[in-house]
Amino acid sequence: MHHTLWVLTGPTACDKTEIGFTVAQKIKGEIISADSMLFYRGMDIGTAKPSLDMRELVPHHFIDIVDPWESYSVGRYVDDVESLIDAADSKDRKFLIVGGSPLYVKGLVDGIFNGPEADWDIRRELEGLADEKGNQRVHDILQKIDPVKAAELHPNNLRRIIRAIEVYRITGKPVSELQEEYKLARKSYQFNILCIAREREDIYRRINERVEIMFDKGLVDEVQSLLDNPGGLSKQAKQALGYKEIIQYLDGGLTLDDAKEMVKQSTRRFAKRQMTWFRRFPDVQWLETEELEGPESISDEIITLLDANLH
Repeated sequence: MHHTLWVLTGPTACDKTEIGFTVAQKIKGEIISADSMLFYRGMDIGTAKPSLDMRELVPHHFIDIVDPWESYSVGRYVDDVESLIDAADSKDRKFLIVGGSPLYVKGLVDGIFNGPEADWDIRRELEGLADEKGNQRVHDILQKIDPVKAAELHPNNLRRIIRAIEVYRITGKPVSELQEEYKLARKSYQFNILCIAREREDIYRRINERVEIMFDKGLVDEVQSLLDNPGGLSKQAKQALGYKEIIQYLDGGLTLDDAKEMVKQSTRRFAKRQMTWFRRFPDVQWLETEELEGPESISDEIITLLDANLH
């Protein structure tokens, strides 16, 4: 089955959430979130999570799916999104992918072949062989079963060589063949990427406003209660924009004003990195916006683009 998927992305604080919501509501669609920080339950203020009202009006997927002490990888995310889209009843469903986490957007667009779970016995056996007889000996094994993959990997890239042998032993198929099959299966996905472009000054002003609002809404209390939870925070969650700086403040390493300034600064840096990433994406359609242009007119522009493609 052929899937045409629309991705709405752009730097942090550019109104993606509101715009995506408005579009989804008008086309009676559903939103697939591509924002790695919205996965976590209880991390609401610092992630500017869509409100419960919004989530009642439009189905949102991949929000509040893991606890803050758990981790969730790009590979798992791509698998889960593909399962959702391929579900039998998705024929009449319209999905709009909304989010600004470049790795997750890239993962969706390029696909990630995961392969079977690790088999530690196989790994230990091959690592032992490498220690005893050298990496070349392990590379020779791969050469016999999967010459295509072996040609790609240098004998010193032991981790990936072992993984390729492991996949072959578990599935009976060369990993190069499985990856080709996966690529073909993904040919049925066509991605249209829309990226909201705002002037740098406009984005920075919006970021500063957003950070002030987060502090007013009680970001410090939110972080404190997350830290008080027996589960604590995973390494991933601890690195979240805004949370990392508040943790430093709560540890006594920063004043509140310094923490606030640091959150603004890290968020500006992140927005800059996002734009660098988005410029590298192939075939992006840029949505040029005026400084004070609100979500409404940008949403209309997107709906016009969708309509042109649907008919």
